Amino acid sequence: MLLDVNASMQPATAGDRARLEALMQLYAYDFSGILGMDVDNQGRFDPLPLDDYFRHPRSHAFFIRVGRRLAGFALVRQRSRLSGDENVSDLEEFFVMRKYRRRGVGERAARWLFDRFRGRWEVREKAENRAAIAFWRRVIRRYTGKKLDEILLDDKRWRGPVQRFDSRGC
Repeated sequence: MLLDVNASMQPATAGDRARLEALMQLYAYDFSGILGMDVDNQGRFDPLPLDDYFRHPRSHAFFIRVGRRLAGFALVRQRSRLSGDENVSDLEEFFVMRKYRRRGVGERAARWLFDRFRGRWEVREKAENRAAIAFWRRVIRRYTGKKLDEILLDDKRWRGPVQRFDSRGC
């Protein structure tokens, strides 16, 4: 059930880079307990590379908003991380701030992305991230009417579950 009707998506531009990097610090903090990450001597986590999202036409950065407030972000690449297939959209990173979780914000954002990039998708979760695994299984099953394929990988490409589905016709 989508509860927070004020949730929306906004494309991020190069001028939004500092804002996206700030949100990524919160995202890294969430992962720090799962992956054992530490901050550097400046008190910051290593940044994820963002250049492609502001210059490559098949890489997309979005802010998740609730009303006018930032609530998270999503990074999508139109290329499978696992196979290199350019006809697959890959949800590279997805983050909703704790305040907005369990209010339907993440599901609304995910559905918007799946509708925006119609076609085949891969959504990956780290094996250690049980909350993300449960979230994505629930959201994708609802979105597709349980029409998905889930594989479990444990190799150099990825370690954890991957949900694969086609958003056309959903």
